[in-house]
Amino acid sequence: MHRPAVFGAAYRITGSVADAEDIVQDTWLRAANASLEDVRDLRAWLITVAARRAYDVLGSAHARRVDYVGPWLPGPLLTGPDAAEPVLVDDTLGTAMLLVMEELTPPERVAFVLYRALDVPYDRIAEVLGKTPAACRQLVSRARRKVAAAPPPSGGTEGARVLAAFRAAYERRDEAALLELLDPDAAYTTDGGGRVFAARKIIRGAGRIATALLRTSVNYGFRATPAEVNGGPGLLIHRDGRLVAVDALEIADGRIVAYRRVLNPAKLTGGGLWHAR
Repeated sequence: MHRPAVFGAAYRITGSVADAEDIVQDTWLRAANASLEDVRDLRAWLITVAARRAYDVLGSAHARRVDYVGPWLPGPLLTGPDAAEPVLVDDTLGTAMLLVMEELTPPERVAFVLYRALDVPYDRIAEVLGKTPAACRQLVSRARRKVAAAPPPSGGTEGARVLAAFRAAYERRDEAALLELLDPDAAYTTDGGGRVFAARKIIRGAGRIATALLRTSVNYGFRATPAEVNGGPGLLIHRDGRLVAVDALEIADGRIVAYRRVLNPAKLTGGGLWHAR
């Protein structure tokens, strides 16, 4: 019943589907072994338990990312009407926002997620962080200023139109059409985690991105399927029936300004890819 909120809190705090799934399981085990007769708000209790665990995980996750090979991207979360499991979708779920939240301190991130996405009051956030409600209010205020420039997920009619045009151009290998759809200053990020071939640096510029995309399309022999990824337009890339990449597109003024591709198999298999709605 409260799984969307519990998973949503853990995922937004950690940026990892696998970690969020583990936290959900830990939270459910804690609930099963706890005496809940005096718990007046079960949803708030579950979110608080999950947030405490996610706060702990976030510290070790940051340490792991120091040694991460190449750019790191959040684990892709499939949302939309065809997804298998529900999750609360808002602008804090977008890939761009999750990347901006990586720049927050762990307390700022926890406080911001709980207050902004889940309407958790400051006194409960204080219980999670071991701080005063006033201090948590300040954390949220600082976090808001830092994430103010993060664009919302590129959904709606424009997102669907650009995605359809891009997919058609990509599949027919139409470089001119790709260049029309890519912003001249667009950025292309690939996350392979050192496990598969991927660019170790962000590729910038429409021409270089188009070349890179067309080169990989030959190597993959791919099939691209439209999908909603983290609340915005995306593609699932399959080869021989196997998922090999999940793409998230950021769109502004009818052009793609950021293209993010997750190739790391750990984020695409098992608990690494979660279907939500």
